[in-house]
Amino acid sequence: MKETINTAKEKMTKSIDVLERDFAAVRAGRANPNVLDKVTVDYYGSPTPVSQMATVSVSDARTLAIQPWDKSQLKAIEKAIQASDIGINPTNDGTVLRLVFPQLTEERRKEIVKDIKKMGEDTKVAVRSIRRDTIDKLKAMKKNSAITEDDLSDGEEQVQKIHDKFIKTVDEMVSAKEKEIMSI
Repeated sequence: MKETINTAKEKMTKSIDVLERDFAAVRAGRANPNVLDKVTVDYYGSPTPVSQMATVSVSDARTLAIQPWDKSQLKAIEKAIQASDIGINPTNDGTVLRLVFPQLTEERRKEIVKDIKKMGEDTKVAVRSIRRDTIDKLKAMKKNSAITEDDLSDGEEQVQKIHDKFIKTVDEMVSAKEKEIMSI
């Protein structure tokens, strides 16, 4: 029973980790190297993330500088960024690509907040699903006489407490990210 509950806790933790990565990739009007995480470049036949081909640094609050280690890949990185869904055209000075993040409009901020809330809700659904699956496993263990009725109710209570903690964490993360977006 303990193993089943620990497995559920691990899965819920992974859901939170995914949400953190998704939030990090949200373009919030300030330079953040994580927006390039999903951009890959065809590097000698294999798709390679920009972060593995270049130094990505924040030169000021709204500018990212991308300096490829292999200068011949500058154009390829530029094309990959243009083809991505980042929505920013890089400027190329021959050695460094610069991404200048425009100031967000109020309307765009509200759209981003809506997306953030949807990501949070998707994570909550995943956490609830993990809780339901775990409780089903506990009930199956009870049915097979592997645990007692008291163990089942204790297990359900533990799973519910863990679930509530993770849901609260998601709500706090969404709220913090919303404040960050609206205060830019």
